[in-house]
Amino acid sequence: MNISTFEKLQFNELKEIVKNYCISGLGKQLIDKLLPSSNLKIVKQRLTETSEARVILDAGGNVPFIGVSNIEHIIAKLEKGIILEPTELISISDFLRGCRKIKHFMINKEFSAPTLASYANSMTEFMEIEEEINLSIKNNQVDSSASKELKRVRDHITTTEQKIKERLNKFLNSSVNRKYIQEFMICIKDDRYTIPIKASYKNQVQGTVIEISSKGSTVFMELNVVGKLSGELATLKSEEAMLEYQILATLTGLVTENLQLIKINIELISLYDMTFAKAKYSKHVDGIEPKINNFGKMNLINCKHPLLSGHVVPLQFQIGGSYRSLIITGPNAGGKTIVLKTIGLVTLATMSGFHITASKESEIAVFDHIFVDIGDNQSLENALSTFSSHMKNISEILQSVNNNTLLLFDEIGSGTEPNEGAALAISLLEEFYLKGCITVATTHYGEIKRFSEMHSDFMNAAMQFDNETLEPLYKLLIGKSGDSNALWISRRMNIPENVLKRAEDYMKKKEYRLEQLNESKIKKPNIVVEKAENIINYQKGDRVKLLDYDDFGIVYKERDKYYNVTVFYQNQFIEINEKRLSLELKATELYPEGYDLDTLFIDYKTRKLNHDIERGSKKALRKIHREIRKDK
Repeated sequence: MNISTFEKLQFNELKEIVKNYCISGLGKQLIDKLLPSSNLKIVKQRLTETSEARVILDAGGNVPFIGVSNIEHIIAKLEKGIILEPTELISISDFLRGCRKIKHFMINKEFSAPTLASYANSMTEFMEIEEEINLSIKNNQVDSSASKELKRVRDHITTTEQKIKERLNKFLNSSVNRKYIQEFMICIKDDRYTIPIKASYKNQVQGTVIEISSKGSTVFMELNVVGKLSGELATLKSEEAMLEYQILATLTGLVTENLQLIKINIELISLYDMTFAKAKYSKHVDGIEPKINNFGKMNLINCKHPLLSGHVVPLQFQIGGSYRSLIITGPNAGGKTIVLKTIGLVTLATMSGFHITASKESEIAVFDHIFVDIGDNQSLENALSTFSSHMKNISEILQSVNNNTLLLFDEIGSGTEPNEGAALAISLLEEFYLKGCITVATTHYGEIKRFSEMHSDFMNAAMQFDNETLEPLYKLLIGKSGDSNALWISRRMNIPENVLKRAEDYMKKKEYRLEQLNESKIKKPNIVVEKAENIINYQKGDRVKLLDYDDFGIVYKERDKYYNVTVFYQNQFIEINEKRLSLELKATELYPEGYDLDTLFIDYKTRKLNHDIERGSKKALRKIHREIRKDK
């Protein structure tokens, strides 16, 4: 199977639906990894597992998955030799307890679910580990009852802390110390018992500053009167941490010693979670376990597409018996593509161990390969047309098929000239047939339908269509050729009957009348004599298009004897033959009467200088004299 097949048939969407019925992440992970199997025994086992789980659910059974969670990340730490935290050990204990309950539950179902019950025999119970963890860890921390030494140390810690608090409270209650104290409370800073002292009195109080407030107005001091006790407390806590570490290490080692057996439990719990998710899905869709074979025979009775809800017309479909290739015809939007997707998806579902919505007599073949060519495969990245992409896909399929392959082709041979497309499609269908494939293809081409009628191992089918209402009925009728209903639709749309009759004759006989139009019905044109050439006299100021530049300019000088026109373009004057020009707007349309057209060809600075000279500006005259001297 390839990724394209899964995407086109929406197999992953079906898995997501089933995955929602899982209780733990273990089952979800297994469904993510689940792929259809081409091995008949494996498929049969998968279906049996789902059916047995369905029997348990139908009988009101409730699998005790409580406490079972994904502990693979904890297992990974164990494999690296890392000591587990108390919370992680509790997760291990909960998981082992869940395994034990599920084992007892499944063993008691030996009569109704023998296969699933047999798996429970491979599960191991770890009562000793459960008890050790639950005895040693409570409230997500190592409990004092874990060892006598730990209890002794913690009792000593409690006594020491009490002594420290008594001495500090005595300091707080003394009227002599009142003026030094910022707040009358005991604060623990950096694992030290401190008193908040006003910063200005820190030198008046005997002790060590442990921390200073953010504003600097308060210092947290460990008083000298508890200094010795604080040292003893630190030593006791170090001893406590060492004892806790030893207990956690011992429990971790106990789990590690049984790691392989615990991994087997994880695999079985994952399988149970996935299997019962399949069964819950089966119950939701009223699914059945179809019969299966590995020789290409399919018989779908009242089968529904797994992803369609609401009122769905059930599919009746057969192949692999008296014929191995089915050609489906019918109108657009008649349901041909849904038929292909239903066949493909229920096959993938069955091969994955999912139940399908159909009658119990339904039978599905297990294939080595399933290939589809459905939808528009146009590739913009590779500059491939729809037809080219279809052919590229089919070419790759040709190289991969064997005699146990299911092929689903939508509109085979389409996207090119009809005669060539039909001929190519027939040749391809024949080639796939000779390779032993089971093929279902849809088409509009009449030639393919005729070929199918002539070939003894091909069969035609049609999508039923209501000729009165022009509505598709979405029913597949095997053994009947359908058409696109173009004539029916045209008749309903009041196309003249003589036109439709002539079209029917052309379809049947392929002989065209080739009638000539009656001369009396031809409308004669009114002949108007025009000049051979439409000569344009370009005038100064006209806006013209320069055909060689695909840009616009302004006429400066009219046509000369060589038919060249001087045009002002990008601040320069160029001569262009009038045949390389196109008139955009006349100057009379662009500018008012009396407008000085010369200003169009002179920049602003030059116009201003001329104006200054005319009005006798001395500054302008001096500028001209400077330029004259400069040129000399």
